[in-house]
Amino acid sequence: MRIERGGQREDIGHMDPSFFTMGMWSIGAGALGAAALALLLANTDVFLSKSQKATLEYLEDIDLKTLEKEPRTFKAKELWEKNGAVIMAVRRPGCFLCREEAADLSSLKPKLDELGVPLYAVVKEQIRTEVQDFQPYFKGEIFLDEKKKFYGPQRRKMMFMGFVRLGVWYNFFRARNGGFSGNLEGEGFILGGVFVVGSGKQGILLEHREKEFGDKVNPVSVLEAARKIQPQTSAAETK
Repeated sequence: MRIERGGQREDIGHMDPSFFTMGMWSIGAGALGAAALALLLANTDVFLSKSQKATLEYLEDIDLKTLEKEPRTFKAKELWEKNGAVIMAVRRPGCFLCREEAADLSSLKPKLDELGVPLYAVVKEQIRTEVQDFQPYFKGEIFLDEKKKFYGPQRRKMMFMGFVRLGVWYNFFRARNGGFSGNLEGEGFILGGVFVVGSGKQGILLEHREKEFGDKVNPVSVLEAARKIQPQTSAAETK
């Protein structure tokens, strides 16, 4: 087939095949560049869910349930009213990363006991034996937060983007090498956190929000915050 271009005829059937090769190469390079850019952005904080700091008033009003056969519902402020508390909001009890963090916090239990500061955890659901299976990793009492308030005020999720983040894979290998294992039971996309709350109206002394799967709180920071707790003294003790 011939076409006229500038008064001259060209046979497109005999055009240089390198033209098409260059076009395909350009498309492929563009696709690789886009993928590389997406991977780069996925490993920054650009697309991470933004957290919102909780207030003491917000935490105080949360309804929690005991995990007994006949559960008792109570306000969360009971946990820290007298002696303060360290509280872990567990993303998923069956997650091996959550079990690793629970074990880290439990390693502080002897020092927390010396300070008179209790260690607690809250979970957002109770599925089969998941909480019971989590208990060996966590040395404190566990409560149910059905409305997922401890995961707010602005609930954050990490979906499948988490699996292309290098930090998450590092956390995976760290926990595996530490001997932790788990399962896939339950909701695991709503991110958790750790709080250190002072007694009475002392306020929130530490608030760690998990930014990606396996983003653990620093145990040293937890202990430093716990040492700032000022236990409430009863009227009888002051006489």
